[in-house]
Amino acid sequence: MEKILWIDMEMTGLNVEKEVPIEIAAVITDINLEPIDTYHTVIRQPQEYLDAMDDWNKDHHGKSGLTERVPFGKKPEVVEQELIALVNRHFPENGDPPVLAGNSIAQDRAFLNRYMPKFAEGLHYRMLDVTAWKLVFNNFFENKNKKGDAAHRAIEDIQQSINELKFYLDHITLKRPKTTTNSDSGLA
Repeated sequence: MEKILWIDMEMTGLNVEKEVPIEIAAVITDINLEPIDTYHTVIRQPQEYLDAMDDWNKDHHGKSGLTERVPFGKKPEVVEQELIALVNRHFPENGDPPVLAGNSIAQDRAFLNRYMPKFAEGLHYRMLDVTAWKLVFNNFFENKNKKGDAAHRAIEDIQQSINELKFYLDHITLKRPKTTTNSDSGLA
């Protein structure tokens, strides 16, 4: 694994069967968690999804300004094609597929599987979930990362996730190599 694909989505809720993504960001980092490329957009969705949001989502997406941008966002199929193009630029077809990373990344993966299946099928089945690191460090070592107040906007959330993983890795006493090769990646 030489690069990591970080994804964060904002949705109208967490139920993949009745709610939809309204914002997505992607950051590709190298193995040292340094950004290489970034993608961010608001996703256009019908007003009925915004009207059906629960109070938490209405409040947070309203305060962040996301709700008012949704009617002017890109069509979901355009977003999917742009994400595929981003991945194709950074992950060669004959190499390992991108490993998805982020906080509670399985939730984002469920929405990708449902609403962007062509993009999702090109991803590795393995995921790097920063939340697992958080659970281990918080509960086993009582060592908590102090995050700033989240604006619940996708690009800021990714940067917080990357910084959070850096925090946890900085507490490991094993020496991490600066670079690895595909044969060392452990991806099968």
